[in-house]
Amino acid sequence: MRRTALAALCLTTVAAAGLTGCLPGEDKADSKPKGPFAGLTGGEIADRSLTTTTAASSLRLKGDIPDDESGGTILIDMALNKKGECAGTLSFKGQGKADMVKTGDTIYMKYDEAFLRAQSDGESKADTDAVVDMMAGKWTKMSAKGEDAKDIASFCDLKSMLGGAEDGNSDATRGKTTTLDGTPAIALHEKDGKDTYTLYVATEGKPYVLRIDSVSAKDPGTLTFGEYEKPVPAKKPTGKILDLDALGS
Repeated sequence: MRRTALAALCLTTVAAAGLTGCLPGEDKADSKPKGPFAGLTGGEIADRSLTTTTAASSLRLKGDIPDDESGGTILIDMALNKKGECAGTLSFKGQGKADMVKTGDTIYMKYDEAFLRAQSDGESKADTDAVVDMMAGKWTKMSAKGEDAKDIASFCDLKSMLGGAEDGNSDATRGKTTTLDGTPAIALHEKDGKDTYTLYVATEGKPYVLRIDSVSAKDPGTLTFGEYEKPVPAKKPTGKILDLDALGS
């Protein structure tokens, strides 16, 4: 359902549309190698960071991305791993929020009223009110293997999300060093026509990607990456859970 937009920013920005079009000889920050990644070009740092990031078994993604279907913006805050587990939230600007957990082959979601009403666009008021009364603020579950759940489950597949990003061969240019949420980092810049991209890479410890900024008419937005290799808190919610598969049978 929505993975295309996420992949466009998370992967295309880094591995395809971004970090591929810089003109040779523009990497002025490399003319006098010193400090973090001394002697490496911006492209070499970017390639190294993508390899390290895609090797992570778990991480947390947070930020805003365009939604190809609605033309709006999705806000995502999700911890996920290569086992296909996840825990976090998805929301749409001005259109509510949904909590989401996937563990095993089951997806658990809890929707607020604004989310349900926005997703019921075109339905009668009576039908929409009935859905809100039944589901708002309550945990639901459905099989991750169900036809209706496949696109939602893709948000929890870290391997799929990051697949292909390690194939870099970047021509990014080095920027200034900075600090992001207490982590020392270096900025790498890329320009593709009128679109510009900035990739921030950790300069201490493993060279993980920390943030991607996209200034693009097609895919604007920012994604932050963190909590690498930490356990994903994907646990079955407690209390009563509404079985959506049973309702649809």
